Amino acid sequence: MNKTSSSASLIISLLAIFISLACHGESNHKYKARVITDQLERPWSLQVMPNTDLLVTERGGKLFRIEHGSGRKEYISGLPEVFYAGQGGLFDVILHPEHDSNKLVYFSYAGGDYSSNATYLAKAQLKNNSLIGVENIFIGTVRQGTANHYGGKLIFLPDNTLLLTVGDGFDYRIDAQNPSSLLGKTVRLRDDGSIPVDNPKSKEGTNSPVWTLGHRNPQGLAYDPTRKIIYLHEHGPRGGDEINILKKGANYGWPITTFGIDYNGARISPYTERPGIEPPLHYWTPSIAPSGLAVYEGEAFLDWTGHLLVGALVDREIRRINPETGDESYLLRELGQRVRDIRIGGKGQIYVLTDEGQLLEILPKDSG
Repeated sequence: MNKTSSSASLIISLLAIFISLACHGESNHKYKARVITDQLERPWSLQVMPNTDLLVTERGGKLFRIEHGSGRKEYISGLPEVFYAGQGGLFDVILHPEHDSNKLVYFSYAGGDYSSNATYLAKAQLKNNSLIGVENIFIGTVRQGTANHYGGKLIFLPDNTLLLTVGDGFDYRIDAQNPSSLLGKTVRLRDDGSIPVDNPKSKEGTNSPVWTLGHRNPQGLAYDPTRKIIYLHEHGPRGGDEINILKKGANYGWPITTFGIDYNGARISPYTERPGIEPPLHYWTPSIAPSGLAVYEGEAFLDWTGHLLVGALVDREIRRINPETGDESYLLRELGQRVRDIRIGGKGQIYVLTDEGQLLEILPKDSG
């Protein structure tokens, strides 16, 4: 390499670093990370319990209660068999808003086998580390010959209805635009699995579980109680990961509109916007592979209030995003781990799951 080429390469490298810092923001490291446990195998989701213990799912089909202080794991029995292949397995777990009295938990998983499988939603009572009375209250559209793009994220809304994300099944992406298919949708249900009467109507005029359509593989779902906003993020193909604000009956475009291209380099659609399609609040090209989403509330990091925390599997960090400005900064880049899920504790601490098997608690650096 000659001197001119070497100088040009150095300039390009420095420019790339500058652009990266300008786009992502330098972490101020005003936090510290405590490892609660590092003995998890392919964890997927976590839920904070009222007593500060944590429920953690492993995609292979196990559910654990983890003691906040000691990290001690207790196996919870009674789960149904899950379809553990490809991206299938056990997904999210959440508590009923009245869990203290009814002990109900809800969990999503892939059920069936390779030739015929779907996204399932079940409920059960959690008593003495056992699931009692497991009942499937929703089964999505069956796909065949594929084990990808299940979605599987859950949240309860203030009216005690719940939302479930369902992916497009990868090979069935056109079904994301088909209102008669449950692939590529968010569905809204009552806590018993019945369809709320104020849901959007089907073409036939009957109640439909479909709340929104046009999604690819949504793996982030969170509610901001202050702004009364439902946020969802989803994986794009090569580029085009999105954060969306969910609105009843809205179409989010996939695969008619996208900022990404197919994995083989082919163009999926010439459109990034179309009439009647909701544009994303925020998108990433190239992809960061978003997983896990939380709206920050709490006293631990007051200047982050209302910001979105998004796990970035590819970039191995958490992106902190101001939804009003779109400004981004990062956390946990120094650990170099694939962030799988994020939840906020009662005192504003941040709980994080990583693909490397760790459950972390993020606290202010100067806390005791």
